[in-house]
Parts: sequence; structure tokens; C-alpha cells
Amino acid sequence: MSAFVAAPTAPPFAAALRFVRRELRGGLSGFRIFVACIALGVAAIAGVGSVTRGITEGIAREGGTILGGDLSFTLSQRMPSSAEAAFLDGQGRTSTIASLRSMARTGDGATSALVEIKAVDDAYPLSGTVAFEQPVRLADALAPRPDGRFGVAVDPLLLARLDAAVGDAVTIGRATMVVTATVAAEPDKIGSGIDFGPRVMMSRAALDATGLVQPGSLVRWQTRLKLAGEPTDERVAAVRTAVEAAFPEAGWRIASRDDASPGLKRNVERFAEFLTLVGLTALVVGGVGVTNAVKAFVDRKRDSIAAFKALGAPGGFVVGIYLIEIQAITAIGVAIGLAAGLLLATFGGDVLAAALDLPIEIGVYPSELALAALYGVVTALAFALWALGRAHDVPVAALFRDRVAPERRWPRWRYRLATAAAVVALAALTITAAYDRFVATVFVAAIAVTFVLLAGVAHAVMAAARRAPPVRSTGLRLALRNIHRPGGLTLSVILSLGLGLALLVTLALIDGSLRAQLTSTIPEKAPNFFFLDVQSTDADGFAALVEKTVPGTTLERVPMLRGRLTALKGVPVDKIDAPPDSRWALDGERGVTYADTPPRGGALAEGTWWAKDYSGPPLVSFEAELADRFGLKVGDDVTVNVLGRELTARIANTRRVEWESLAINFVMVFSPNTFAGAPHSVLATAALPGGGSREQEAGLMKAVVAAYPTATVVRVKDVLSAVNDLVGDLVLAIRAAASVALVASVLVLAGALASGHRQRIYDAVLLKTFGATRARVLAAFVAEYMLLGLAAALFGIVAGTAAAYGVLEGIMKIPPVLDLSVAALAAGSALVLTVGFGLVGTWRILGRKAAPVLRDL
Repeated sequence: MSAFVAAPTAPPFAAALRFVRRELRGGLSGFRIFVACIALGVAAIAGVGSVTRGITEGIAREGGTILGGDLSFTLSQRMPSSAEAAFLDGQGRTSTIASLRSMARTGDGATSALVEIKAVDDAYPLSGTVAFEQPVRLADALAPRPDGRFGVAVDPLLLARLDAAVGDAVTIGRATMVVTATVAAEPDKIGSGIDFGPRVMMSRAALDATGLVQPGSLVRWQTRLKLAGEPTDERVAAVRTAVEAAFPEAGWRIASRDDASPGLKRNVERFAEFLTLVGLTALVVGGVGVTNAVKAFVDRKRDSIAAFKALGAPGGFVVGIYLIEIQAITAIGVAIGLAAGLLLATFGGDVLAAALDLPIEIGVYPSELALAALYGVVTALAFALWALGRAHDVPVAALFRDRVAPERRWPRWRYRLATAAAVVALAALTITAAYDRFVATVFVAAIAVTFVLLAGVAHAVMAAARRAPPVRSTGLRLALRNIHRPGGLTLSVILSLGLGLALLVTLALIDGSLRAQLTSTIPEKAPNFFFLDVQSTDADGFAALVEKTVPGTTLERVPMLRGRLTALKGVPVDKIDAPPDSRWALDGERGVTYADTPPRGGALAEGTWWAKDYSGPPLVSFEAELADRFGLKVGDDVTVNVLGRELTARIANTRRVEWESLAINFVMVFSPNTFAGAPHSVLATAALPGGGSREQEAGLMKAVVAAYPTATVVRVKDVLSAVNDLVGDLVLAIRAAASVALVASVLVLAGALASGHRQRIYDAVLLKTFGATRARVLAAFVAEYMLLGLAAALFGIVAGTAAAYGVLEGIMKIPPVLDLSVAALAAGSALVLTVGFGLVGTWRILGRKAAPVLRDL
């Protein structure tokens, strides 16, 4: 007998596995929502990660083609010098192209359009092939015609805008050319940056004939270098180092094939990070479903747990059995999610890459899949351990105690600490795996605060229901009691629905504010036109023409040069670890100007402006927000390369710039003596009186292009329309990702209501036994669901609005626009979902016969 009364020892692990196998033979009953929540979040993260990796791998694979060679050397406003060109020619084959914007117009000058010109030499392209929609070679398409006019190949969109066809004549600058072909594909198009107009491809000789290249013209010269043979990455790096050493002050931006388009890659990764965080939100929302499922599972297993205890099994052994079972079920959800993510990447990746005109390398990327799986496993543990820990102390007396209102208690400290460790691990994983760790940290903090607030809202609702004064309506009285009673649905419903609705409201308000800013607020303040490449000698005549054509036009003009930051406080920019959202200021050329008075559309933040007759060392006014991000202050030095000459200027002041006004402004404004005698063009804006009419805009554009054929006219509304279309495409992707989180919320809500199914059966049966009609019971449940849905909706509206305001005001610097329809949609969605799911379950409950249920009490 002593063997039976001795202290129990933990059964071996093999015994636990046998019990797990027996448990799992019954299938996934009660865990379908659990599996769906894990699978949905993992699928979103795996799909986004795989597509992103495919695009970045595609960019890396096509690096030489995108760049146009093994190395690229870009200069602004000047060609490589003879010494620079000779040095590069000695390293391999070279090709130099010129890129600039101008106006293309029909022969009669009636119609014109902004175009992106690419002037190529005979060696172009060094990598890849230019494809045309007609059977013609590049050299033949760009060669002079018998009448002396040059041929040009154009984007088909230009022909549509000019109502022209292949064979027609177009005028660009001072030259009339013939459209000989339409471009179907450019090998280096991705590396060309954002286009604001259709492509026009011409020869370098044709560019000379246009007269567009003048001192100060905004022309970008790019020399591509193709090394002989199959050069290694080490040789590419060595040639780059040699060029930098030979011409340290050339001022060119050097790129190599292994990082052909760093800005594009960075933008892809940042956007993917945002979608991943939205997918992680779906996984965290699904974590509430995991908690509900595990809690319901433990409640269902109270008899089995008590039986284990009665037969001598330690509490830790019981928890171990169910933990292994939960992990096995998690593995099923993870496997389904990874398979779905792979399908998404395989079938959706090509579509996305084609829509964005990006290369993609479809494949299986173990690191991305492993990260998604790890997210799923850690999330499941973080949300399951607390509920599982309660199984440790289920007493043997539970075999005989009422199952309707089971005992509630906190788990032991070991399970609380394990839960905390899992939550910290999930947060650490999110931050360390992120591209921008600051954004990820803010996200983690926001999720934590949201959960705390949601729990507070749930307990506040329960407290309010508990303290509510007596009401006459029996249904409402029952609803209030259901809201605050132990084991009720309040916490689960508000947690599951509140987070999803908050995300929905946040994204909807950001979307609406962006569109309002682009379509209404900015056009009211913005000028009608930007004019580029107006020669300084033509500035006065240009101003007179504008006033004559549309009297009363407000014209603003400033000198315009291009420069590249090369050092901040004496530190080369390539040695500066700049914030990701500010790196753009260091990566390429920036427009710079000089002025003796502060520009409009801003205000001084620190320091003072220089005197009009200042003649000392160069001074610069720097944009305040960028100065803060780079750690610059008044008195620090910045070095820029302008027209191949490096100069260092001291920061005299910083300015807060209202970029949204679209007034002429620059990151850097120099004192006038800095560029004394330097060739430059004029940048001008024109705001027509009263906003102007379409006829006035067309007349002014036609007059300017006719009188100054080398000037470039940019209609602001056309640019805003293009940006609006781009924002629309991005918002569509964001909405698709957000819908995943909302679907997770719906799944968790359904699971929460299902977890209370047994309790509702007892409630309904007892109420019917004591004489309540089916309608009265139904009314009580509907009132409860409506109150819970309304509470979740109010939280979602308030939290989502606050989050949107924080993003818009704090990050985007855009005035928020409150859209009441978004609030109405969120409230309506919450009520429809909670009442709808609740009624579906309640209708089935009301059909249960009383006798079987009462016998089981």
C-alpha cells in the first residue's frame, strides 16, 4: 500500500506524448478559430516577407541591367571632364547618357506635354536591350532622316496626349523631330527614378540640336562603366575606390551593380515593413482568439484535469500535456499559414511586380518563412500560457462542483513569468527584425497601450453595468447582468473587436486626410505652374510675357542650381548613419538657391538672416527638421558640391518650411556671394488670378513654350494627379493588409461568442424553464451584444482617431481631416458583427430542449 500513498512523481515524457496523441485523435474541435487566427497572421507575414525578398533579390539580380553597367557615375549640370572620361574609358566600355525634362509639342504648337528626355550615345545600352513595338533597331530609330530631322522613340502615352502617331513630327526645344518608334521596354528604366512625363529617347546629337543644354540647365549626366569579362564584386569595388581616389572632388554620385537602386530598395523594404506590422497586428488580434480558445479548452477539460489529479498526476504534468497539445495545434496553424503565404507570394508576387514595374525572383526563402513561423509560435505561447497555467491548480473537487460557474483564480507565478517572457520575446523579435526599429518600437508600445486601454474599457463597462440603476425592462436587466458577471463575454468581445476597429479607423482617416490634402487643401494654395530652365538672361522677358498673357498673374522666380551634400560638420556623408526617413537628403543632388531675404512659405527657427550686402565667408540657411535629424545647429559647417566645385558654408540660421504650400523653397538657401558669377537657370511659379481657368492655363503654356522652347512647364494639377494615383495604389495595398487584421477580429469575435456557447445554453434553458418566452430571451441577448458592440465601436473610433492624428500631425505634418462617415462605418460594423454573430449562436441555443440540459446540471 505504501507505493500508492507515496508522494507522486512526474510521469515520463513518453506518457505525456501518449495522452497528447489520444487527445488529438478527436480532431481540432474547439480549436478551429485558434488555427485560423494563427494561420491568417502567419500567412500575411510570410507572404509579405516572401514578396519583398523576391523583389529585392530581383533588383539585386538585375543590378547591372538596372544600373546600366557595373558602375555608374552621375553628375548634375556638367559632363565628365576629359580627364575623368579618359580615366573611366581606361577601365572598360563606357556609355554616357543625359536625362532632363522638357516640353514636346505638335508641329502647329497647339498641344504640348511635359516629357522625360533620355539622350543616349552609340554605346547605349551596355546591359540589357531596348525593345520597341515596331521591328526597328535602336540605332535606326534615333538616326537622322533623309531630310535632316532626327528620329525619336517615345512612350506610347505621349502619342495619346499629343493625339499623334508614329511618323508624325514633334518639336522639342528648338528642334523638330520625327517619331520613329514607340518604346516597349527600357532595361534601365527602374533606376531612372520617378517620371513626371512620358519618355522620349533621342541621340546625343539630337539633344545638341534642341538647344536645351545651357549653362545652369537641370541636366543629369550619367556615365555607365562595363568592366571587361565577368568582373568579381571585389574588382568592382576596387575600381570604385580607384576612381574616388583619382578624382576626390568630382562631385559625382557613384553607384555599383550590387546596390543599383538604393532608394528604391529602401522604399520597398520600408513599405513591406509597414505591411508586416499590419500583418503582425492581425496576429496579435488573433492572439486574443488563442486566449479564448485555450481558456474554453481548459474549462472543457476540468473533469479530465480533476481525474488526472485524482489519479496522482502533478499539476505540472497536466499543464505539460496540454502545452504540448497547444504547440501541436499551433504547428498546424503555422504550417497552413506558411503554405498560404507561399501561394500568395507565388501567384500575387508577379502581379504586384508587374504593377510596380519591378523585377522579382519568385522562390522559397527559408529566412522569411522561419521568421513568420517564429512570430506564430511566440504569439501562440504569449497568449496561451496564462490560460494554460490555470490548469495547474484545478482541484479534484471540480469533479463534483458546479460546472456552470467554475472557480476563477490567477495562475502560479511560474506561468505569469513565462507569459511575460513570451510577450517580451515577441516585442524583441518585432523590433530586432524591423527595418526601422524606431517605428517598430512605437508599434510595440502602441499595441501594449492599446491592450491596456482595451482591458480598462472592458472593466469600466463591467463596472458601469454593475452600478447601473435598476431598469424596468427584463431583457435589458438581464443584458446588464450578463455584461458584468464573472466569465462573461465583455473582455473577449471588446479586446477582439476594439483593436481591429481602431486599426480600420486609423487607416481610413489617414487615407482620407492624404486625399483631402492632395485634392483640395494643396490646390487652393498651390501655384498653377512651375517653370524650369528659364535662362537668367531671359528672366525679365519671361515675366513680361506671363503678365501680358494672363494679367494679374502672381509670378515668383528664384535662381536655381543643383548641388550635392558631401560633408556635414566635416564628416563625409557616406560615413554618416542618417535616419532612414532623412537619408534622401544625402543620397542625390538637391536644388539650391541664394537669396538676400528669407523665402516665403516658412519662418526662421533659430539664428538670424544675413545682411543684403553681406560679403564674408559663405553662409547657408538650413531646413530646421532636417537639421535636427542630422544633429546640425547654427554655427556648424556643411559642404556641398556645385558644378564640380566643393564649397563649405556655415549655418547662419534654420527655417521651418511649409512644404505643403508648394511655394518655391529649398533645403539650403545660400548667401548671394556664395555663387557670384556661377551660371544658373531660373525657377519660377505662376499663380493665375482667381485660380485661373483651363483656357487661361492652356494659353499661358502655349505662349511660354512658343517664346522659350527650352523652358520646361510643369502643370501642378497634373503632378498632383499622378501623386494621387500613386497614393491610391499604396492605400489599396494598405487596405488589403488592414482587411487581414479586420478578418482576424471577426474570427476572434466569432470564437469569443462560441466560447460562451455552453454558458448561454444553461442561461436560455433556465430562463425558459422559469417562464421566459423565446422572444424575451432573444431580446436580452441582443441588448447585451449591442451594448458590447457599441462599447467596442466607441473605443475603436476614439483610439483610431487619436492614432491617425498622431501619425498625421507628428510624422506626416498633414492637417487631419475628421470624416464622420468613417466613425459611422466603424460603429455600424461593430454592431452588425456582434449582433449578427450573437444572433446566429443564440437562435441555435433557443432551440435546445430543456430536459437533457437540466439532467446534466
